[in-house]
Amino acid sequence: MTMESVAAPGSPLARIIDASLQRAGGWLPFDRFMALALYAPGLGYYAHASRKFGHMPASGSDFVTAPELTPLFGRALAVQVAEALEKTGTDEVWEFGAGSGALALQLLDTLGERIARYRIVDLSGSLRARQQETLAAHAGRVEWLGELPEKMRGVVVGNEVLDAMPVQLLARVGGQWFERGVVAAAVVGAASGWAWEDRPTLLRPPVDIEGDHDYLTEIHPQAEAFVATLADRLTQGVAFFIDYGFPESEYYHPQRHMGTVMCHQGHRADGDPLADVGAKDITAHVDFTGIALAAQDAGLAVLGYASQGRFLINCGLLSLSDAATVQQRALAGHLVHEHEMGELFKVIALAAGAPWEPLGFAEGDRSHTL
Repeated sequence: MTMESVAAPGSPLARIIDASLQRAGGWLPFDRFMALALYAPGLGYYAHASRKFGHMPASGSDFVTAPELTPLFGRALAVQVAEALEKTGTDEVWEFGAGSGALALQLLDTLGERIARYRIVDLSGSLRARQQETLAAHAGRVEWLGELPEKMRGVVVGNEVLDAMPVQLLARVGGQWFERGVVAAAVVGAASGWAWEDRPTLLRPPVDIEGDHDYLTEIHPQAEAFVATLADRLTQGVAFFIDYGFPESEYYHPQRHMGTVMCHQGHRADGDPLADVGAKDITAHVDFTGIALAAQDAGLAVLGYASQGRFLINCGLLSLSDAATVQQRALAGHLVHEHEMGELFKVIALAAGAPWEPLGFAEGDRSHTL
């Protein structure tokens, strides 16, 4: 499947979206459109075989995540995972959305037999094949699942997972709130493809937005439902989610009036999720307050919330860098510098069982800002 054909009018993915539009009466809420664009079996962005993760566009990749940037990320996180395994009395690691398998490899290589079983929950068959190749040396300890089991114990990790969960778009226009959805572009006079259409709604952001200016934002019911489901299934353990996002007070700041939905293709970012559908990633920043509240409502304890930079430094990244090459030290700098990933990315820890104090939040814990 060529990248050009993925989103072309009349392509298989376009036909699936158009059929969903027809069944829905001609209007799809954005979360349903985003789910098809990313996860339609065999056709959505995360379901087809294009290369997604890599350092440079020449590799055919679209973006780089921390584990692909440098193995020092996984080695630092392994320090926290090892402590969590000990504190929770468990020996299994669960990873959601394992991408290329780079993080799993780093954790397995670093922790060795301390991990009795590494379970990957991933919806993408094409990514699973790549993960199996990456993790061939650990094949005896790795297991893949397509959905959450009824019960689970252990340490959960999710790097850039929550941002890929479909969101609903809310728009305040002329003082009234609407839900922004997708229609066939011909409905509004265009020749092909899709277009936006707002419909009145009773939905609202979790906080009042100061001012009366037009305002576009997102709400995250799917991510919050995922956390609630995890709470129901995780009988003993702790989950660490690493992603870009903000607490509620920053997420719904009056000046953030254009929302956070962003697309990534060929290591370039754009703000049009209706173009090149299926050929690029679609994400939204994480509302970490919403994640924390959903976790607490479902019975999990919030053990900490910090910037990625502070978390990794607490886990010993700087000392690990001392023994690395000059190039690796430079790459590790991208993980912690405030003007790069260090401040935009956050880490939140959610526990089932007795609360404890993870070393990753020993300094710089911002739980009070949630």
